[in-house]
Amino acid sequence: MVRGARQPQQPRSRLAPRLTGTVEKPPRKRRSSIRGSGDSRYSQSQGERYQHFTEKTEFALKEIMSSGGAEDDIPQGERKTVTDFCYLLDKSKQLFNGLRDLPQYGQKQWQSYFGRTFDVYTKLWKFQQQHRQVLDNRYGLKRWQIGEIASKIGQLYYHYYLRTSETSYLNEAFSFYSAIRQRSYYSQVNKEDRPELVVKKLRYYARFIVVCLLLNKMDVVKDLVKELSDEIEDYTHRFNTEDQVEWNLVLQEVAAFIEADPVMVLNDDNTIVITSNRLAETGAPLLEQGMIVGQLSLADALIIGNCNNQVKFSELTVDMFRMLQALEREPMNLASQMNKPGMQESADKPTRRENPHKYLLYKPTFSQLYTFLAASFKELPANSVLLIYLSATGVFPTGRSDSEGPYDFGGVLTNSNRDIINGDAIHKRNQSHKEMHCLHPGDLYPFTRKPLFIIVDSSNSVAYKNFTNLFGQPLVCLLSPTAYPKALQDQSQRGSLFTLFLNNPLMAFLFVSGLSSMRRGLWEKCQEYLRKINRDIAQLLTHSRSIGNTKLSRIISTTAKG
Repeated sequence: MVRGARQPQQPRSRLAPRLTGTVEKPPRKRRSSIRGSGDSRYSQSQGERYQHFTEKTEFALKEIMSSGGAEDDIPQGERKTVTDFCYLLDKSKQLFNGLRDLPQYGQKQWQSYFGRTFDVYTKLWKFQQQHRQVLDNRYGLKRWQIGEIASKIGQLYYHYYLRTSETSYLNEAFSFYSAIRQRSYYSQVNKEDRPELVVKKLRYYARFIVVCLLLNKMDVVKDLVKELSDEIEDYTHRFNTEDQVEWNLVLQEVAAFIEADPVMVLNDDNTIVITSNRLAETGAPLLEQGMIVGQLSLADALIIGNCNNQVKFSELTVDMFRMLQALEREPMNLASQMNKPGMQESADKPTRRENPHKYLLYKPTFSQLYTFLAASFKELPANSVLLIYLSATGVFPTGRSDSEGPYDFGGVLTNSNRDIINGDAIHKRNQSHKEMHCLHPGDLYPFTRKPLFIIVDSSNSVAYKNFTNLFGQPLVCLLSPTAYPKALQDQSQRGSLFTLFLNNPLMAFLFVSGLSSMRRGLWEKCQEYLRKINRDIAQLLTHSRSIGNTKLSRIISTTAKG
């Protein structure tokens, strides 16, 4: 899964009025046409397109009403209503399909195009609400068609979240998906002998599950998985299609994904602890009085997952999923953050702290990884840090080398199926050559011209331990262990223990201790101990003589900001 493009000035999220009014699109700086897209339909004037579509709709209207023989009795106003609806529906589909053609990196065109798409879906949703009776009688509008419009709006919000990292848009996607389920928009699909409509319903369930996973709504996830299982069983029973195996695989993947997370049960009332792994406002350690805060902030992150056999769902591995949330803040009320003690911004300016923009790269090739890395490097703002998270199978050198350069110790795997043998081994065709499908430490050297934070979770993370800082910019390398206790070695499919500690230290500690239940009071005491440990670590860093004040302030500031 390759996602994202950073928004230069992230707009404040305005919660949409759900499904009872208009769809409130994320604001943008300006409206502009798409140039250079290679699609001539965008160069047509709206008048020409509308006239052409009116002729098509008139023909469709006659076909719809021909069975009753009363097509000439349709009032002109109702004809125009149907024509306008069909025009908006067609335009919305064209714009939505055009999202696939947008560049997956960079920030030149995507925001204005998203704005246009939201505009059309706003009009379409409001229009079908205002003219529901006419559309029911004259057009034959069905509930699953309304559900499809709502589902597309949910997808827009979800993809807007992927491109901006603003978690408020996840909540908007959840609102629309949840309303579709509550109002049973797809309930009549199973009565129609059209497998493609059932597939739309199944895809809706899969998308809804992804959003719920990202929001940690595990109770809803379990209900959705049960409903999806029933729908797939009915689908495979009624239609003998070729995608039966694929849908059963989807069920297996989501079940394994849910089971991958360690569970803590409180004995007092047998409730399962659901913890949010996003950054809380009070989560970062406080700086000591008089300490100067550094100017660096985490702006961009590449999250790369290429571990063989690790559990994944929707091209999101467990490690990617955990790191994704570790780099996001909980949605907060901006108004409540104003005029707080210690805030440096003026009272008339909202104190907004953006999440770092993220690219999610699932099993990228070297060229894909380098393309996104270069794009992120190019657009990195001043006084900002680029984070590279590598969760990948280790690639080891096959022969001894007389030198010890940045290409002599191997690295981590990049995707190339033809060189993967038995799923986990990479073999060089010529021992005198360096491994081609591998990200070597030396491949990252050019990007140390700007502040860089590298996290390597791999069996060959030691290849990066002597990473050279060539340009004197701030550089941090955080490397995973390469060996684990035998009792934990068979757990790699459920995600890396190293990343679990980065994501949720307390749950990781309890997991390695073999604890899955405890009293509520003990759980709360453990959380308090963890907060104290964080404070103690901050103090140790503050008083360390081996770390300069400038470096220290940069480290703590980067952690607190991103």
